Amino acid sequence: MAIVSVGPFSKWVLGAFRTSPLEQQQHPHNELEAIQRVSQALFQTIDLDQLVETTLRIALDEVGAEAGSILLADAQNEQLVFQYSLGEKPVARGTSIPWDKGISGAVFQSGEPRITSNVQKNTSGHYSRIDQDTGFVTRDMITLPLQRWKGEPIGVLNVLNKTVGLLDQKDLTLLTIISAFAALAINQAQMFEDAKKAEVVTLLGDIGHDMKNMLQPVVSGLELLKDEVDELFTDMPETERNKKKGSQELCNEAADMMRSGIHRLHSQVRDMADCVKGLSSSPHFTPCRISVIVGEVIKTLQILANEKSIALCTEGLNTVPEFQADERRLYNAFYNLINNAIPETPAGGSITVGGRLEPSEKTIAFWVADTGRGMPPEIRERLFSARAVSTKVGGTGLGTKIVKDVIDAHKGKIWVESETGVGTTFHFHLPVNAKEPVAF
Repeated sequence: MAIVSVGPFSKWVLGAFRTSPLEQQQHPHNELEAIQRVSQALFQTIDLDQLVETTLRIALDEVGAEAGSILLADAQNEQLVFQYSLGEKPVARGTSIPWDKGISGAVFQSGEPRITSNVQKNTSGHYSRIDQDTGFVTRDMITLPLQRWKGEPIGVLNVLNKTVGLLDQKDLTLLTIISAFAALAINQAQMFEDAKKAEVVTLLGDIGHDMKNMLQPVVSGLELLKDEVDELFTDMPETERNKKKGSQELCNEAADMMRSGIHRLHSQVRDMADCVKGLSSSPHFTPCRISVIVGEVIKTLQILANEKSIALCTEGLNTVPEFQADERRLYNAFYNLINNAIPETPAGGSITVGGRLEPSEKTIAFWVADTGRGMPPEIRERLFSARAVSTKVGGTGLGTKIVKDVIDAHKGKIWVESETGVGTTFHFHLPVNAKEPVAF
């Protein structure tokens, strides 16, 4: 075996859960071999998703377990979010649990690992909802905090159901080594991502400033053109002016659309910057009519849809009562959903925006359904996360994350249904009064 240099960090890991003298004589190289394998595997990449997957696979291989998951902390929502899951019935990526519930929550809060030899008897501590949702039966498990040396936990590692025997102290020692190195590598990857985000935010700020400067001549020219058109129609004889009234209204409508488009373009850049930073300004709630908001979105995107022979339809929006919402943000949400659906929908297809007041009269259900190509599970599961990816050339993947931020600002709930070759439907529910919490 190659010689492995054991520094202070590695000595701390080995000493944290030292095996008994007898086990040390029987397995003298397990810890050092684990350090070598983990360090070689984990420090060859700074891609967060790849690190998480590699960590979990190494953990299951080392102890011979059937399944496992890595959950990372979401401080904003005080949740542990399933980042990756392996096994016959894996947990869907993005599934979350309160970070103070169940064994995982207890380990995350305390920073102390736990061996649970008989999960079914430990019903008071086990968060059984995950097993119920997946149909998986957890027999025994080890749960460890993912934490740097003397640092706060950034998540937890779960290893479930040893194939031969039960998970024990020796397994815990090996998993402690893996989790400590993994936490260090994951934290390094997160810092790299944060640095990239900071660079993007700065770039977006510069783009927004430059965009405002570049568009100012367009705005000024638009005002001059409108004044010229108004003067032209005013000087016409009344009979001629009446004949051209439709043309005048069309010119005014086009000018209003350009003004609104320029204003909303600035708004989109600001929302993108907020999305990258993981921050959001407080929403501005006013009485809103969803039929008006969606109507403006469709008017803006109608030409693009016509070019691709795609029908933009609405369903039930006129029956939705006025409700408290942030008009600007709702416009951006619907704009992103429809605009993203257009390139995914073949010619002759349709995109339908629907809404209805729920029977409780406390929430409103909305949906945006297309007859497009659908999306594979790996794309669907990442949609609303910071690691969302775009399947479009030049896409940023931020569109659906921005939508999620809008729904969160309204204290709503969003989810997606999609079938490859059939289409995709985004569902979201919003409270009639966003200032009054509603249980979803």
